[in-house]
Amino acid sequence: MIMHPIVSAFLNRIFLLFLFLLFPLSLSGQRNADFGLFGGTSSYIGDINETRLFYAPLPAGGLFYRYNFNPRQALRTNIFIGGIRGKDSDFSNNFQRGRDASFSGMVGEWALQYEFNFFPYSTQGKRWNYTPYLAAGAGISFINTSAKNPNSSVITYVPVIPFSIGFKINVYKNLGLEAEYGFRKSFYDNFDGQKDLTDPSHHALLHNNDWYTFAGISVTWKIYNKLAGCPAYSDVDEPRRKR
Repeated sequence: MIMHPIVSAFLNRIFLLFLFLLFPLSLSGQRNADFGLFGGTSSYIGDINETRLFYAPLPAGGLFYRYNFNPRQALRTNIFIGGIRGKDSDFSNNFQRGRDASFSGMVGEWALQYEFNFFPYSTQGKRWNYTPYLAAGAGISFINTSAKNPNSSVITYVPVIPFSIGFKINVYKNLGLEAEYGFRKSFYDNFDGQKDLTDPSHHALLHNNDWYTFAGISVTWKIYNKLAGCPAYSDVDEPRRKR
């Protein structure tokens, strides 16, 4: 997939901003910081695909930084990018067959999310320590799509509200794995070239604005190996120190 120059410029600026914010946080929160790499798929929900989850997935990836306030609460900032697409011919209803709309493109995202762990968790805690978690926050996305019927193209920034659910597990020392599925509610209804052009007999709960999703696996790690002297982490770090 060839990256549009405007998309490349957006991602470069977001990456530089990410590093600018990350550097002071890393210095001030050495013992409580996680870094991660994400890989998976992205997909779309909107006027063409009204209800299907994991519809027409395309590759996605990204990176993130997490500051852990304590073993239950954290704040994460991330940069994700992925492809999105949809076409009416994937669906069997006559309205969509007659409309014959389609689109494809990509979405880049910078977001900030608050995370809540259901169980105390740290990548410095006991091996095979695990927890499910929920996350929510706010972000901005860069949308670059082209549509057919009507022919149109979209290059725009839109605010989004990310919601995520996931599962974390500590696999070795300061290394963890995470599986996550996240919805992004946008405040825009023209990713796909369609503005509420839905079949009246197939009214979708989510169709007023387009959504996109990310699903995948992340590898997380701590650069610093010791949490000694951090009382908030004593409950998860104590088992490791005794090993």
